[in-house]
Amino acid sequence: MLTRRHFIRASASVAALGALAPAVHAAIEDPLALTVTPDTVVASGDIVLPPDMEGDYPIPEAYRARIVPVRPGLTPNDIHLVRQNYHLYFILPGDRAIRYGIAVGQEGLFWTGAATIGRKVEWPSWRPTDDMIARNPGAYAQYANGMPGGPGNPLGARALYFYQGDHDTTIRVHGTNSPRSIGSSASNGCFRMYNSHVIDLYSRVPLGSRAFAY
Repeated sequence: MLTRRHFIRASASVAALGALAPAVHAAIEDPLALTVTPDTVVASGDIVLPPDMEGDYPIPEAYRARIVPVRPGLTPNDIHLVRQNYHLYFILPGDRAIRYGIAVGQEGLFWTGAATIGRKVEWPSWRPTDDMIARNPGAYAQYANGMPGGPGNPLGARALYFYQGDHDTTIRVHGTNSPRSIGSSASNGCFRMYNSHVIDLYSRVPLGSRAFAY
């Protein structure tokens, strides 16, 4: 589970959240200390979790949606994204969290920092960023005018948009049409989830919730 060393500077970081500069890769001003340790699954009680299959794809045990204990005092509805173990934690009341599997940014593209969920979209449209087009025009230039939402869209079924103040960071938590990528460093900086998982998360996260990525 997340240990007592988790988020030991959370109060200072939360106070600084509103003053973060609007840069995509802005770090948390007073970085949160973090130690990843094995999670202990607890009973889900009356919480209905997504299934262990993503269509015909069996989700590996490590990335199935599960209820896990967290350090006392974490704020319900906050999201914590942990690169080291490819997990997203949605904090529940009672010192618990729903743990989901994620894919994270490739080496050199991983985003860390603090943000708020400023927008939520079902079956979002997608346009690669200018940086993505510049890095790999063969793969992305054809989508410079965007792609409508739908099952073939790389953002999948839902997207949560990370904002710092009024600034859209271009970072998202979103679904994927590549379920085998979950549990790897595969994206251009965003956080991928199984479509069934992101639909579940989307239904739980209020606008204005905080997100922290490590």
